[in-house]
Amino acid sequence: MSDAALNATRPYEPTFGDYVALLKPRVMSLVVFTALVGLLVAPVSLHPVETFAAILFIALGAGASGALNMWYDADIDAVMKRTAARPVPSGRVEPGEALAIGVGLSGLSVVMLGLATNLAAAALLAFTIFFYAVIYTMWLKRWTPQNIVIGGAAGAFPPMVGWVAATGSVSLEACLMFALIFLWTPPHFWALCLFMKSDYDNAGVPMLTVTHGRKSTRRHILAYTLILAPAPIWLALTSVGGPVTLITAIGLNAWFVKRAVDIWRRDEEQAQHDSYAVEKKFFRFSLYYLFLHFVALIADAVIRGLL
Repeated sequence: MSDAALNATRPYEPTFGDYVALLKPRVMSLVVFTALVGLLVAPVSLHPVETFAAILFIALGAGASGALNMWYDADIDAVMKRTAARPVPSGRVEPGEALAIGVGLSGLSVVMLGLATNLAAAALLAFTIFFYAVIYTMWLKRWTPQNIVIGGAAGAFPPMVGWVAATGSVSLEACLMFALIFLWTPPHFWALCLFMKSDYDNAGVPMLTVTHGRKSTRRHILAYTLILAPAPIWLALTSVGGPVTLITAIGLNAWFVKRAVDIWRRDEEQAQHDSYAVEKKFFRFSLYYLFLHFVALIADAVIRGLL
């Protein structure tokens, strides 16, 4: 048999890049960054080695969640344009491999975070993985249009995990960092749904755009943006905030609310005419919105250290 024939019958061998993609590195980068900020602005400082270890194991926990999500959601990922190229639905990684990696990394990350920092941080990381993999992925996502509202808690826990890794306890500051991400998630994700609606229709996922329509989704985006606005301002007035965080919060929220109003005022004819330009701009800016708020917290921490 020729080499070409042998290669044609040989199963696909996953590459290192396939396994990295299984861990959702883009999502992981946001998790790592917000967890690091939560750890660095905490009133208790860890040794640099402990800090590195804590962030490493939080990142592994986030990756474990991503692998478990891809394992369970392979059926709906396969019919959505945005997710069809992921490692499991595309056939580059076997479902059993994804499950084994997700379970293995979950156990490793939780145990090692507990050994590197404290049991409270390890328990919170374990709950975060469980919340994303079981409560959101296996239950909420396919059951209710409020899936992203409740499920958004999974992405909001990392700065709290970082804070608890440093202090061993939860505080108002940690809760407000959680609230910032938790309240940011629905308008961020619903903006994406507005210009990716057919994906969720095809997959049968009960996103708000599918169950309640686009007009209702636009109202929800505005409502949640207005609810979100006070959270970063309140955070700026706590011990971890300062002038940079306050100015950032006021400026970003003014822009965010204005864009949410623009989305609320639009109808489908306008949106289709300009290929959902306003919705896409809102979605892209929402990423900067969250990132810049946490950068501002670091800036104020540096200023406090210099005074």
